[in-house]
Amino acid sequence: MISKKNTFCVIIFSLLFIAVNAFFIYKENLLLNVIPAVLLIVFIGFFYLDKLILLLVFLTPLSIPLSKIVDGLAIDMYLPTEPILFGILILFIAKLILEKKFDPKIIYHPVSIAIYFNLLWLLITSITSTMFDVSIKFFVARLWFIVTFYFIASQIFINFKQIKKYYWLYISSFLIVIFYAWIRLSEFGLFNQKAAHWVVNPFYNDHTSYGSVLAMYLPFLILFSFTSVFPRNKRRIGFIIASVFAFAIILSYTRATWVSLIPAFGLWAVMKLKIKFKTIAGITVLIIILFFTYQKQIFMKLEKNRQESASKIGGHVSSISNISSDASNLERINRWNSAIRMFKEKPIFGWGPGTYMFQYAPFQHSKEKTIISTNLGTRGNAHSEYLGPLSESGILGMLSFIIIIAFTIYTAIKVYSKTNNKEVRFFALVSLLGLVTYYTHGFLNNFLDTDKASVPFWGFTAIIVALDVYHRNKEGESEVSGNCSKFEIRN
Repeated sequence: MISKKNTFCVIIFSLLFIAVNAFFIYKENLLLNVIPAVLLIVFIGFFYLDKLILLLVFLTPLSIPLSKIVDGLAIDMYLPTEPILFGILILFIAKLILEKKFDPKIIYHPVSIAIYFNLLWLLITSITSTMFDVSIKFFVARLWFIVTFYFIASQIFINFKQIKKYYWLYISSFLIVIFYAWIRLSEFGLFNQKAAHWVVNPFYNDHTSYGSVLAMYLPFLILFSFTSVFPRNKRRIGFIIASVFAFAIILSYTRATWVSLIPAFGLWAVMKLKIKFKTIAGITVLIIILFFTYQKQIFMKLEKNRQESASKIGGHVSSISNISSDASNLERINRWNSAIRMFKEKPIFGWGPGTYMFQYAPFQHSKEKTIISTNLGTRGNAHSEYLGPLSESGILGMLSFIIIIAFTIYTAIKVYSKTNNKEVRFFALVSLLGLVTYYTHGFLNNFLDTDKASVPFWGFTAIIVALDVYHRNKEGESEVSGNCSKFEIRN
């Protein structure tokens, strides 16, 4: 019980704050209005951390870069998500130092070990970086994404219902962004390729990051609509939302997104048909042999394609393989070649995490530059989740990321094949398919330095691990109790 004296102090303090804030508002300074919101978030973080993280999931599609609000700042971050993530990181570290305990099943899981290796190498290459301040900021940002949406989320997912909430909260606020983009797009015509590039601002940087996340959730929505384990009325709603997401992907004019869906649904077919690994490996080897045997003819064919990206869907699809005149495709090749040249100069430690955009300009060759090339580091990164780390953190930077992917895929397939629980099978499958869309998209773009992509990427990874650790051997409904409401990480 709060004593009368403490109640009196709270009332006096509140009245003083209202008076001071009223004076600041009169002076047209609204800064103090932020304090109650900050205090509320701190309170929720201490006593209801699971709810705070789920709130973050909901807010992520709606977060806005600080640079869109205040011009000329040396740093940028997404508001309100990243300041909260930093606070959660500090809270998590303090909790580990004081109590020195966390669920060992998560600590020693192969996916977690792969993540430790990746983070350790990022830290080492941040110390050896050519731009230490840039790299350490990159490392801290990667750390708060992983701590929140992988480690803490894994404890939230002890309660199976929270996995469902994790999906639907992001989807529900993402619908707001989709309709916002469509309203803006309708002013120029729905099938307007040029307008589609920027109508998602300020919520998403451009149509490519927006499209990549749409693709991550589409397998869940489609399979949810046709899986009998869920009630029919919910499946009907799921089908409507799946249609909205599919149409949004078309209107995004993001070719990398369209390509990324092919391997995901190919994998779904393989898993549903229970095709043996030997058969898949044999077909893969055959395709590789045929590619290298006929690579000259293949590249000659590709070089004949002059179809530019266009508003007509058919023409836009045809432009995917245009490596002769399409500026976007050629610029990607320019960035990839620059990343490889950077790697060759610093193959072990690289140039430092997050430094590619500041260092790649001298590694461009004039014959590879395009009309959208720049030396200012203002138009994106290496356009690859694989070549980016290769140039920034050397060979181990890329390999450590690939190892995370390999262990995650293995874990998801193990859960899917060994559990008898239909809901566990479903979420293992859709989480894997969503990640596969991003693994594929990662060959063409990189967005894991943003909250938009990190929430589903690390969250889906945590779901797969939580299913393996807590739910794989459960029969029937997976209503396992447990939460992280008071940051009760398991002993």
